Amino acid sequence: MRMYLFCQGDSFQKKRQRPPLMSSSTQNLKEDATYVVSTKFHCNNSSMKKSERYQIILDYLERVSPQTDTELFYRTPFELLVAVVLSAQCTDKRVNMVVQELFKDFPTPEKMGQSDEETILSYIRSVSYPNSKAKYLIGLSRMLVEHFSGQVPSTIEELTQLPGVGRKTANVIQAIAFGKPALAVDTHVYRVSHRLNLVPETANTPYKVEMELMKHIPEARLSQAHFWLLYHGRYTCTSQRPKCSACGLNTLCKHTYNKRTNNK
Repeated sequence: MRMYLFCQGDSFQKKRQRPPLMSSSTQNLKEDATYVVSTKFHCNNSSMKKSERYQIILDYLERVSPQTDTELFYRTPFELLVAVVLSAQCTDKRVNMVVQELFKDFPTPEKMGQSDEETILSYIRSVSYPNSKAKYLIGLSRMLVEHFSGQVPSTIEELTQLPGVGRKTANVIQAIAFGKPALAVDTHVYRVSHRLNLVPETANTPYKVEMELMKHIPEARLSQAHFWLLYHGRYTCTSQRPKCSACGLNTLCKHTYNKRTNNK
């Protein structure tokens, strides 16, 4: 299991710098685009096979976004689980600020389960939906102790029994903590998958997107593909102001195609 924190005194310290998610200059980005995506490919190219589209996109993302680790801070599967639950509709940066004191005082499900919602709330008040998440953390901690001997389970069936843990969170835990071939679909993965025509319009739920992606992405690349799509959506193919001119996949993108069409 990969670990991203170590203790020095009472504080958590980063072991690594932010990954090179994209090349540092526009010129390098243009060179990346030329390297991977030929201009003969475009959004409405009906002759392109689905397998070819997936190969081109995944190869490009692997080259420009090689990072395949979470940006959340954790040391153990339990801390990863807590961090992922806290990250729902909240930034990783905010969660990483919150968990420093939380993990120092409640590093295990036994410790956290012995606490109460009001106490946990005092640590996580600055995250989104803190009242609900405090309730989830107490509930999942106690369930881990009572039903799983204090250990985080590794199957999606068991993980989704825990309070506050849905399919997306369970897939993240499976992939990162246990190295299983799983692909979590969050808002970034969902958006990028649709914009790049990796999934049909009928894939209108995270579960449908997950099933469609899993049909076409080799098992060995599933967990990596989650991070490639996620970071591409987080830093380049953003929701409101995507950096289309800096993306080597813009000829394959519905968003860019529609912008160009509407501007004619």
